[in-house]
Amino acid sequence: MLLLQWLKHLLHSHWLGGCPSRVGVPGFGQDLIPSHFSTGAGESGKSTIVKQMKIIHEDGYSEEECRQYKAVVYSNTIQSIMAIIKAMGNLQIDFGDSSRADDARQLFALSSTAEEQGVMPEDLANVIRRLWADNGVQACFNRSREYQLNDSAAYYLNDLERIARADYIPTQQDVLRTRVKTTGIVETHFTFKDLHFKMFDVGGQRSERKKWIHCFEGVTAIIFCVALSAYDLVLAEDEEMNRMHESMKLFDSICNNKWFTDTSIILFLNKKDLFEEKIVHSSLTICFPEYTGANKYDEAASYIQSKFEDLNKRKDTKEIYTHFTCATDTKNVQFVFDAVTDVIIKNNLKDCGLF
Repeated sequence: MLLLQWLKHLLHSHWLGGCPSRVGVPGFGQDLIPSHFSTGAGESGKSTIVKQMKIIHEDGYSEEECRQYKAVVYSNTIQSIMAIIKAMGNLQIDFGDSSRADDARQLFALSSTAEEQGVMPEDLANVIRRLWADNGVQACFNRSREYQLNDSAAYYLNDLERIARADYIPTQQDVLRTRVKTTGIVETHFTFKDLHFKMFDVGGQRSERKKWIHCFEGVTAIIFCVALSAYDLVLAEDEEMNRMHESMKLFDSICNNKWFTDTSIILFLNKKDLFEEKIVHSSLTICFPEYTGANKYDEAASYIQSKFEDLNKRKDTKEIYTHFTCATDTKNVQFVFDAVTDVIIKNNLKDCGLF
């Protein structure tokens, strides 16, 4: 989850005299300190949004910081190809070239040491390259909704020649694409529009939620992330539960919670790029059997938007601010976050009687 807290220092002290704050007791001559939480189910793109804030508002990742992600890139790449190979057995998909079976055995023999050392040896890179080029492996990849696979699998595997070079240094985009399960709470600070933000990335899996739920107390805005592309996937921790349905349950519990009656809800329908690719060959009826529209981006995305917004039981007094996002697209995130910040400022000034 992402907990967002902004510290408004530009409001002049005479504005603050009668402003009711939900956090702390700011008064005349003090700073207003409302807090903001951004949340969502696991793998909805929350950590990527945090990374984008660093790229947009903190001059990005230094070369040394990028180097530190090298082992994560290698691990993500190795884990992705291993997940596909394992799934081939479960889905009874054969290799296009029978000699790839030897490569698969080599992959599992070499991968453990490579991951432990955070390296990509040339022999392992060659094995992965041959496997990824195999028709059977590609057929299994195309059925990835039937098993758990990192969204960035194709991104790294298609660029294996570059990332396997001895002088490889991860790019900003490589860093954005890395996947590490969030445990605990990770804090990021940045300044935007003269507002001082604190953003907290908190684990989205069910087991992680009890660690961050107490952080909601007193929030003035919540950013909720949903992976649009998860409509045909199941949870990693519960293969009976559709990921979109899980997101809707969590959104319902937060949006209609009595503690958040006056809280702005900002909905990020994320991974729109993956959704646009997927919707043409994987029907939305997998998630919503009652859906009768076309399997086209605009119509299907609007339907999902309406399903979430319809969960709001206080439509007369509470508005949901929805944005379609691609967390790996820096320009898109920058544009959306600019709009989000305007909403936060507007609503906070309204609470203070200044709007």
